Amino acid sequence: MKAVPRRRVVTIDVLRSIIAERHGATIGCPLTTGIFAWLAANAAAEAVADGARNVTPYWRTLKTGGELNSKYPGGIADQKVRLEAEGHQIRQKGKRFFVANYETVLFRPET
Repeated sequence: MKAVPRRRVVTIDVLRSIIAERHGATIGCPLTTGIFAWLAANAAAEAVADGARNVTPYWRTLKTGGELNSKYPGGIADQKVRLEAEGHQIRQKGKRFFVANYETVLFRPET
């Protein structure tokens, strides 16, 4: 999550794949990956509240299919503002929100 640069995004699925590759596994656990993404997001939000400026950009980590994550600090509204500030377009589909054309800005670090 920390390595995702400005104007790029990553999905939980990509993170799971990277974790699996790095550890010689066939899959990364979706539940565990989601829990640790939530922990990292909340730790970053706490650091910002304490005055930190360089924090893990958790808002760049999306759910499957480019969907915003309501469980991150500040919910959808905060993630939407942060992503739009970086130039992403957000589209609403029913009650869910997605980064438009997220595949074109998907970040995949070297494993």
